[in-house]
Amino acid sequence: MNKRIAVAMSGGVDSAVAAALLKKQGWEVFGITMYFNLAALYGSDPSCCSSKGVRDARRVAGQLGIEHYALDMQQILQERVIKNFCQEYLKGRTPNPCVRCNQYLKFDALLKIAFQLGAQYLATGHYARISRYQGKCLLKKGKDPLKDQSYFLYRLNQNALRHTVFPLGSYAKNAVRGLAHELNLIVADRPASQEICFLRGGDYRNFLKTHLKLTPKPGVITDKEGKILGRHRGIAFYTIGQREGLGIALGYPAYIIDIDPKNNRIILGDKASALKREFLVKEPHFILSLAKKKIALKVKIRYNHQEALAEVDSSQAKIRVRFKKPQFAITPGQSAVFYHKDTVVGGGIIEEVLS
Repeated sequence: MNKRIAVAMSGGVDSAVAAALLKKQGWEVFGITMYFNLAALYGSDPSCCSSKGVRDARRVAGQLGIEHYALDMQQILQERVIKNFCQEYLKGRTPNPCVRCNQYLKFDALLKIAFQLGAQYLATGHYARISRYQGKCLLKKGKDPLKDQSYFLYRLNQNALRHTVFPLGSYAKNAVRGLAHELNLIVADRPASQEICFLRGGDYRNFLKTHLKLTPKPGVITDKEGKILGRHRGIAFYTIGQREGLGIALGYPAYIIDIDPKNNRIILGDKASALKREFLVKEPHFILSLAKKKIALKVKIRYNHQEALAEVDSSQAKIRVRFKKPQFAITPGQSAVFYHKDTVVGGGIIEEVLS
């Protein structure tokens, strides 16, 4: 009997091709789509997980001759992702909601529903790979370095990895698009989504205003010495490394180098001042066990960051990371992900930048 597998179908090209490849390989495939009624609640019209995404996913399922289910997961999105997203910005940090969505929605809640529907596995269109070594599952980078999404998946546990399949992990994005055309999939020319699903146009500031009915608390902008340079609209609207929208001319390119939520203050400096080397990590999660000592690993501090060599010290209560060379805009709230070659060791949330 063929193994039954659920494919998380967003209505996009990647998950559509993933479903088609698995069916061709002989799996008993069905589609499953998370639905968020964001347009009604937040005035947002996301490209995935919306009513349009459900319709497109259902049409692809019809083309492939597979079952399809749509699931309203608005409540868990609100509780696990959006609430944290808002709280972090209000505290002057910059969250990564896609990491939490993968941890709590796709590879927890959705996986459990897939099991209830008779699946043994859940597949997604992520560009990442899973291999096995000595009875453990390893999470590896996708083969396409421009599309690799392993960064967003570092919080998956062994149970999730054992029951997950990434059909696109060895493909380049252009090859996937080509397969979609060969298969005449109706979403073959659909643009890839580059935004957070609950943000219209990627503008988190407007989302905070409308969702929280936030009344900004203005404060001062200073230099490193404390000299007042101007005023800000509220720390929730700013992030480390930001250069645009500051409204301050200093005669040189100025960047946000620190946010002080206790004193409702934003600190500016030149680019060299935004280069930092050392930070602490909270909420660590390891796919591979890490010895309680200092170890050299490559570390990625945001999705579009070129990972860099660092010393990761897990011998103390809090993990300390020290880059060999200073890096630009190490940002509290973002995830730091640790790599050994092409394998994800683990990671955590950047809590405090030390130097």
